[in-house]
Parts: sequence; structure tokens; C-alpha cells
Amino acid sequence: MWERFSYYGMRAILVLYLTRFVNYPRDAALEIFGLYTGLVYLTPLLGGFLADRWLGHRGTVLSGAFLMMVGHFAMAFPSMLFPALSLLILGNGLFKPNISTIVGSLYVLNDPRRDAAFTIFYMGINLGAFFSPLVCGTLAESYSPHWGFAAAGVGMLISLLIFFWGLPTLRPARSSWQPLTRGELGRIILTTTVGVGLAFGGTILAQQIGRTAVSAAFRWAVLSAVVAVILYLAYRLRTPSEIKRAASILILVVFTMIFWMGFEQAGGTLNLFAYEETDRVIRIGSYQWEFPAPYFQALNPLLIFILAPLFSVFWVALAQRKREPSTPVKMALGLLLLAAGFAVMSIADARSLTQKVSPLWLVSVYVLHTLGELCLSPVGLSMVTRVSPSSVTALMMGVWFLSSAFGNYMAGVSEELLDAYQLPLYSTLTVVAALGGVVLLLIARPLNRWMQAPSA
Repeated sequence: MWERFSYYGMRAILVLYLTRFVNYPRDAALEIFGLYTGLVYLTPLLGGFLADRWLGHRGTVLSGAFLMMVGHFAMAFPSMLFPALSLLILGNGLFKPNISTIVGSLYVLNDPRRDAAFTIFYMGINLGAFFSPLVCGTLAESYSPHWGFAAAGVGMLISLLIFFWGLPTLRPARSSWQPLTRGELGRIILTTTVGVGLAFGGTILAQQIGRTAVSAAFRWAVLSAVVAVILYLAYRLRTPSEIKRAASILILVVFTMIFWMGFEQAGGTLNLFAYEETDRVIRIGSYQWEFPAPYFQALNPLLIFILAPLFSVFWVALAQRKREPSTPVKMALGLLLLAAGFAVMSIADARSLTQKVSPLWLVSVYVLHTLGELCLSPVGLSMVTRVSPSSVTALMMGVWFLSSAFGNYMAGVSEELLDAYQLPLYSTLTVVAALGGVVLLLIARPLNRWMQAPSA
């Protein structure tokens, strides 16, 4: 919960901070935001590797939480902006993949409490995502963005204390629990120290080569990772059924990138639209109150709370009638709902040229996008674990998060890229998402057959 409070608190106020308080141009602020969120989803590959080979899951979580806490407090100083962001990226990379692994390790695979535990875990994630825009947004607009950043730092401090206090209860199902040893503490301290050094060293290097070069390096890193994955799969997979299963996931990953490129406009262009173009004044008689722009970002987790159980029941009911859509069809519906949201956003953007628009426009967009997320995101995660050949399941899950990394990055740079061709952002995203949904519907049947290919 507190880690998500940290991430979504930053997501709610970072672009506004960069444009209003640090006076970055809009395109630069959005690109920095895209790089930050993209790297947040890319570095968990490193966190998983370190946990498996060096530090263990609980040690990696402790190092990550500490780095994030320091990063948030460092955001209180304008001169520390980029080292702070680097600390948050590295800390999240260490924390994110390992906290869920710890939850899973508490239960054997057939333990009936396992799904209930992950349900509690999922609710904690959405609690953090819901409250962070409200708390950090209020502090940022009523006092200073630095108060919002500090609140997220306090959250990570609380998470560290809770984790330390609860360590004896985190007893793996398949091995006995052991207290932290001196050797483990030493590795935690060393990892954390190296992380701080990398954050500052990376910042100095990034400032020397410039934002454009950093952005290009990110794109090359993602492309290299994709090429490496394809070559490894070509070497590792032997049977036609394994190849078809892996290929079906890679194809769906492309459509998933399109979805996140649109969906993650929430922290960037939609956030700026809420601040600059939306009438946020609530009028009751003579009383007037302008609510903070980041409040809109609390809608998504709130709607997930409400709608996720309904979707679960809905899919089960359709399955009982043998009418449940296949995974590719569900994901295509997610893209079409994303397109519908941007169609609404295109109208709102046109109306904002003459006057500020009603907040109901953005509310409608968030409702449609959340419906799309529920059709695509949990379905996709389930699909990866179910369809992946057993020998490369962890790798394919990494590829799935790689799509989130690149989609988040593209969300940050898409406006600038489209401006170069004089294309309107929201109308273009409407067309791209709609085309993606239609193409996925057209190939859904053969793709589903590939996914159902029998294991050797």
C-alpha cells in the first residue's frame, strides 16, 4: 500500500511540479515523466535478478524501501530533483518484484488461503493508489509540492517500520524462517550504498549527455531487451506448441504497449488538462472551493474497487453459459474502450479552446479507461502465467512488464512526437487505439488457437 502511495503520489504531482515550480517546458516535463515511469517498470528486472542471486527477497525489499524513502525526502530540495528521481527508480526496481514474491512464498500452491491473501494484497495496492492523489495533491496545491513529496517519504518510512516489525510473521511455507544475519545486513547496507552511488553517478552522466541522449538510450535498451528475448526464445524453445504459445504472448505485448501509451496519459497530459482547462470550482451558494487537479487520478483506483468484483462475477457468469470471450477479444475490448475515452477527450479538448470544461468530461474519460484496464490488465497477467511455456514463464512475465515500461515512456513523449507532424494528440490516440482493437479482434481466433496449443 505504501509503495503504491509513493508511486501514485509522484505520478499525481510530478508533471505539475516540473511545469509550475521548476518552469520546465511542457514537452520536457512530459518526457522526464515518461522516462521516470518507464524506468520504474524496467528496473524490476534488475530487482528480481539481485534477489535471486545476491540479496534474497526480504533484503531486496528493505533496500528498495530505504532508497525510495530517501528519494522522496530528497525531492524536498529542488537541486536534488534528478538524484531523487534516480533513487526512486532504483528503489522501486528493488521493491516491486519482490514484495509480491514474499506474499506468494507464505503459502504452498494449493493452499486455499493463497487467493484470499493476494486479494488483500491487491486491495492494499489500490488503497495506496486511491489516497495518494488526494493526500499528495492537497499538500502540493495547498502548501507546496515538497510537502506532497515528503508525505510519500513518510509513507515509505512507515512501510519500513511495518516490514521490520512483521518480519517474524513472514515465514515461507517451504522453509523455516530465520532472523536477519550479519551477512544479510551487510549485503543490505552494501546494496543500498551502491544504489545511492549509482543514483548520483547516473545523474551526473545523464546531465552531461543530455535529456535527448538519455531518451535514446532508453529506447535502445528496450529494443535490445526485446531482441535478446526473441533470440533466447528461439534458442530455448523446441516444440511448435511452445513457439506458438510464446509468439502469441509477444503479439499481445505489442497491443498492450499501445494500451499503456494511452492509459498513462493520466499522469501527464490529462493531469495538465485537469489543471489548465478544467473548471474545478465547486459552488454551494456563496461558498466556492477549487479542488486540486490530481484528485482526478483517485478515480481509477476507486472505480477498480467498485468494478473489479463485478467484472469477476460477469466473466464467471459468461463462462458458465459458455459465452465468455477469449483473452484476445477481452483485450481488444480494452483497446476499444480506451479509444472511446479518447474520443470523449477529443471533444473536451476542442471545447476547452473557448472556455474551461466541466469536470464530468474527465470523469467520463477515466470511467471508460478504467473499464478498458479491467478488460486488459488482469486478463493479460493471468494469460502470461497460463500460456507461457513452463521453461520461460518468469522471462515472459518480465516481457509483460517491459511492455508497461515502453508504454509509459511513449505516453510521455507522444505529444511531442505528434506535434512534429502537426497531429492532434487525443484524436490520434483515438484512431491508434481503435485500429489496434479492430486488428486484435480480426486475429483473435487464430491467436487464441496458438494460445491453446497443447504442451508437449
